[in-house]
Amino acid sequence: MNSFSPNMLKTFEACPKKYYFKYVQKISVPQKSSLFEKGKKVHALANYYLRGDDISKMEKALGSDEKLTWKILKQNEFFQKSYVNSEYNLSCKVRDYWIGGRLDALMKDENNYYILDYKTGSIPKNPEYDFQTMVYLLCAAKMYGNNLKFVYIDLKNNQNCIIDFNLEKAQDYEIKLIDICEKITNAQFPEEIEHYKICEFCEYNKICL
Repeated sequence: MNSFSPNMLKTFEACPKKYYFKYVQKISVPQKSSLFEKGKKVHALANYYLRGDDISKMEKALGSDEKLTWKILKQNEFFQKSYVNSEYNLSCKVRDYWIGGRLDALMKDENNYYILDYKTGSIPKNPEYDFQTMVYLLCAAKMYGNNLKFVYIDLKNNQNCIIDFNLEKAQDYEIKLIDICEKITNAQFPEEIEHYKICEFCEYNKICL
């Protein structure tokens, strides 16, 4: 395997054994988070809205909390910029590896392109070096140049986290991504791992612990 998404890279960094279960053995487990469902609704609504589709029936079906979240997103300054694309797959090659994923939306103004990522939960703790940030900016730069910004739209707190992009950052991102891709490619997945308290909440704990 030499093709990786941000979620794959995050999973391996957090726990190689979980990566093994999820992406090598392809063992799927059900998602039961209400936050996950809320996020799916908002993403779908945003996509239809940006494409110019009639979303009136979908809006009426929203719960009160979802309506508030949707209102916050619609009023966001970056969401109101000129539309380029949404729910957009993109990928690029870094050395021997393909990396890529799906953007929530790509917007622009006269100066920059903006990669938008809507978060109904928390934004990453280190957003500038989150795998999603690095992968999406590198891939988008191949098509649109370096006048790029990544914007995490924190819908829970009605805030934006804006990450600028430049050539120096591109080189740094590429080094970091090649490093973890090589680690995954060369990994000898352990039969046993050291378990931590967080393992109690892992969806694979029944087959791992």
